[in-house]
Amino acid sequence: MSKPVVSIWGTPPGSERAAVQSAPWDTKWDLRTVSTSGTAWVFYRSPGENVLKRPVILADGFAPEGTDVDVLYDGLENGEYPFVSTLRQAGFDVILLGFADRTASVLDNAEVAIQCIMRTIAEREGDAQLTVGGFSMGGLVTRYALAKLERQRMQHETATYLSYDTPHRGAWLPLGVQAFAHFVKAHWGGEGKQLYNLYSDLINSPAAREMLRWHLATGTSTTLDVAAGQDKARTEFLGALERMGDWPQIPRLLGVANGTGTGVGNDIPADSPAMDAPGPTVAVQLRTQGEGRKTVAEMQEPGQDRVSIVTTGFPEIDGAPGGLFPELLGGASNFGVANLLANLLNGAATQPTFNASCFVPTISAVASADIDDNDALYGKIDAERSDLHDFRCATTNEGHTVITRELGEWIVTKLKDA
Repeated sequence: MSKPVVSIWGTPPGSERAAVQSAPWDTKWDLRTVSTSGTAWVFYRSPGENVLKRPVILADGFAPEGTDVDVLYDGLENGEYPFVSTLRQAGFDVILLGFADRTASVLDNAEVAIQCIMRTIAEREGDAQLTVGGFSMGGLVTRYALAKLERQRMQHETATYLSYDTPHRGAWLPLGVQAFAHFVKAHWGGEGKQLYNLYSDLINSPAAREMLRWHLATGTSTTLDVAAGQDKARTEFLGALERMGDWPQIPRLLGVANGTGTGVGNDIPADSPAMDAPGPTVAVQLRTQGEGRKTVAEMQEPGQDRVSIVTTGFPEIDGAPGGLFPELLGGASNFGVANLLANLLNGAATQPTFNASCFVPTISAVASADIDDNDALYGKIDAERSDLHDFRCATTNEGHTVITRELGEWIVTKLKDA
């Protein structure tokens, strides 16, 4: 059971998107650190205002290149629920935090978030506490930033932390899709090479390595056990987060999930054909993830050895409750990357079997269980096990980071009642 896949980031790289209007921000701050930079766009709570009184900082998530504030604002404001204007009407100043490189390490972009928090405090009039959080990766960036400030005994003056479909326990990208993106980069040149490289490079970027629970760096034959596959960058990121106390201890911790909390998945069957591109340039077969020992991808160029990706002990995660695969890696399809590349390689339409799958499992977004556990993936959320103080799950599985009235109203109500 799912809604169409949409996200706050617009259309995938390499495709045309509808024009969006310029975001009506009032002022902006350029933020620079030793390793990267970012920008904060400030929307005061009402026309004529020029000071911050009740600031809400919302950090952007993972995507290619840097933040386009017009696209970010359009996704937040012009969908089912006008999130920014509703916050402003409720008396909040909204600060959209963007990053020059949204694929950079979460730890590096957290330094940008720290600068934004401290600038907000300096610019604020009065003593109203801050709300700080973000969408997807942005929730991890701000989680780490607040925790680090507390570890350093610096006052962040934040009463509420907010995450929006953030992969607290890891994100999922099918291993076959990962391998295929790398396979194409390694074997294909000429026209379109830059686009092919983009998907592989995104998967191997610092932020993706830190967020993906299971990661493949190359498109070569491999057998991966469920206990393995965590990239060194993820291990180091989790270690750094633990050294900061894992979570900020002072704020109230709120979160929302774009997946259901009832255990109802998205109807994608396990161990089933996901895409079949028979050639002639390259033959590709992908299957959805199943338990036990399963082959999830086979790829072959004429005259070359077949590449097989075999998994052992993985959960049936493609069909699990959660935020559905976002547009940023290839359109409204979990297998969008493979579909796009196969179309280009074979010169003919190759349609995936399913138009979406789980990207951020609900149990990850509400930090209640590890996504290795198949029973937990499809079980009703146990609020007592969540690391968050309060959370809201979607009624149906919907696009990762989609702004719905259901989730938006819950957030605004919680902030107003604080």
